[in-house]
Parts: sequence; C-alpha cells; structure tokens
Amino acid sequence: MRNICSQPDALTALKTRLEALDRAGGRRVGAGVRAGSDDASAPLATGVLHDLYASAPADAVAVNAFGLGMALRAAAGRPIVWGLHEMMAQEAGRPHGPGLHEMGLSPRDLLLVRTRDVQTLLAVGEEALRSPAVGAVLLSAWGEAKAFTLTASRRLALAAETGGATLFLARAGALPCPSAAETRWSVASCASEPLEGGAPGRPSFSATLLRRRGGGAIGTWIMEWDREQRTFRPPAPLSGGLVPMAAQRPAAASGAAGRRAA
Repeated sequence: MRNICSQPDALTALKTRLEALDRAGGRRVGAGVRAGSDDASAPLATGVLHDLYASAPADAVAVNAFGLGMALRAAAGRPIVWGLHEMMAQEAGRPHGPGLHEMGLSPRDLLLVRTRDVQTLLAVGEEALRSPAVGAVLLSAWGEAKAFTLTASRRLALAAETGGATLFLARAGALPCPSAAETRWSVASCASEPLEGGAPGRPSFSATLLRRRGGGAIGTWIMEWDREQRTFRPPAPLSGGLVPMAAQRPAAASGAAGRRAA
C-alpha cells in the first residue's frame, strides 16, 4: 500500500505516482457491477459517481468497507486510489494491512492519500480520475462540510465520465444531500454466519438504494463480501449463532464499530 500523507505537496506527490502508473500502460477493462449477485435489476454503472452514506455514525467502518468492495469490483484489476479524510480516520480507524488482505486487496494495488480537509480530498479525487491507469477511486469523509456542494459533485461526476474510472464517495456523520451521483446508498453493517471452526464470518452489509438517476427499482439488499471471488453475494442460510462484523478500530468496545443484527 503506497501511502501519501497529508502534506503541502501531497497533490504533487500524487501526480508523480499517477504519472508512473500511466507509463505502465495497459487498456482499461470495463466491469459490470451489481448491488448483489442475486439482483439482476440493479446493475451498478462504471465511469460515474456513486454516493455511499453510513446509515448511522456507528456504521462508518461498514460504509468504507462496502465502498472498498465496490471499488475492487469496478477497478477490474486496475489500481485503486483511496482518499481518506483525517477526521474519518480518527473516527473509524485507519486502513489495516491484514484487514485489506481479508478484503482480497493487494497492497500494491492501492494508493492511499490522507488529507486534513475536505477541499483537498475532493482535489485528490479529481486528480486521480484524470489518470487513465486508475480503475476506481474511493473518497472517505466524515461529517458535514460546505465543500460538498452540487457544483463540486458535478465536477467529480464529469471527471469520472471523462476519465472512465468509477468514483465512490463514502460519508459518515452526514445526511444525504443533492448531488450529481448516479446512485445514492445507505449502508449498515450486518451480522454474519461464522465460518467453519467458529472463525469470524464474511463482512456483511445491509445496503439500501435510496436513489437511482433516471429512476428504476430501489430497495434494500443484505449481502456479504466474498474475497476469493471479489464480489458481493447473498448470505448463506444461517445455521448457527450470529457473529457481528469485526470492527477495524481500537475503540470497538465503545460501539463505534457499528455492529447490528440483520
């Protein structure tokens, strides 16, 4: 995982890394993404902006994990740029190597950029979307901010459309607001079935599609992440006790991990 800290020259450093990726070449491969593998009516478009909101502040970990899974699907093997607002890192925890591995993500395929403010976070998103080498961008932010305007959203959506990469904007501690996003989701964590031997189950989510541009079916899906297949799928039938999705932060005991039953 290549890490660019929030320094005055963070954008310059990001440009340098992206230029190196561009020189590596390679053709972009489109990836069809679905909200759930059993939902044939809800394809998730690529090359656009998707808004993801934590259903409650305690679901910050869940919305980041869900966004990362969606980014993995959309990237189709291309590098992912993850812009992380420092406030989100303080509230939900920073990315953890073993946790990323459990998601099926190779550290070499992730470029992490930490920012102190939302304005820089949005600039990171625009810069990353300009690179033809990037497959997907995940921007994670905490709280309300004046920078999240309809104009800013339109700029991001246009950058995604022009560059071809898919952008996922994950927010926690904030209410949904008007944007140029193709879809808008509310995400919460769910209980999961233990694996063989009592091992913790796969990350599970309750994802509610609140809005789809142009209309179409909306609803709520319960899904779990399959790291081997790098896809979301319906959860297996429950046969034993429920195990909440493990929190990825030290303060899990305080309830900030967002654990809830399906």
